[in-house]
Amino acid sequence: MSENAAKGSGKPYRLRLPATSANLGPGFDALGLAMALYLTIDARVADAFHIEATGRDADQCARLEDNLILTTYVDVLAVAGVLAPRLHLQIHNEIPLGMGCGSSASALLAGVFLANHFGNLGWGGQQILEDACLREGHPDNVAACYLGGMTTSSISEKSLLTATCGENITWGLNLALPSVSFATEKARALLPATYSREDVVANIQSTALLVAAFAQGRGDLLRIAMQDRIHQPYRMKACPLLPLLLPVADDPAILTPAILSQKILGVALSGAGPSVLIITQDAKPSGLPAIIRQAAGDPSLEVLQTTISTGVLEG
Repeated sequence: MSENAAKGSGKPYRLRLPATSANLGPGFDALGLAMALYLTIDARVADAFHIEATGRDADQCARLEDNLILTTYVDVLAVAGVLAPRLHLQIHNEIPLGMGCGSSASALLAGVFLANHFGNLGWGGQQILEDACLREGHPDNVAACYLGGMTTSSISEKSLLTATCGENITWGLNLALPSVSFATEKARALLPATYSREDVVANIQSTALLVAAFAQGRGDLLRIAMQDRIHQPYRMKACPLLPLLLPVADDPAILTPAILSQKILGVALSGAGPSVLIITQDAKPSGLPAIIRQAAGDPSLEVLQTTISTGVLEG
């Protein structure tokens, strides 16, 4: 293993990576949406690994042990035969951890970017993206984090194909965050091994419609396009906010004038949950947090309001 990274690898480096919401209802392991909540990292070579963190979950972000950014960084370089330069990281985090908002994808992708820079690996964007997707095990969050907008992805042993659209759409993204996190591994364990043809066909139809909605900016399609039969029905008990908030999109029994005025387009689990994503026609509707809290029966429920984001920025 080389004892030093290649010449020029010591230049300070900045990354900004967005949060992501995967699946968007029916697009299981295929669709992801970048959200304007960010993990920002300023990195430089140091005498020892050290992290200063501010923002959301700062204490957890500042830990050196089992830190996904650093473990990914070191492992990428170890595989490449390069001894990882020690780094000082200054982190500001806005992404909820363990809430289905793509925190692991942003951390993995950051680790690969840092390895490419400080190890002077010379990787292009496609290789960075492929490595991070393989490490994550599914491409939806990582691709959306890297590319921005609404991203559709397909990965195999031989290739990764991605396409993105909707980056300039101004819809509001509203996240209802419960107080307890839920690990993706546990969420996947709830899913059945097989599905009926009827459910699979329904999801194919919804996913196709969902891609068209983002490609054409058709918010009127989202109410139907975000319906799912593959994963959400099996995660309801573990993600109790979902059955409480799904009706605000289309249940005539509760669609009061106050709810209708918020112009809710669609509702789905954010990734594997437990957070719920509510898409609205307008960005950050002022009356929506109160409506979400009332529907959830929780006056202290945290609601984050944001918009669609561009992808990763580096410099």
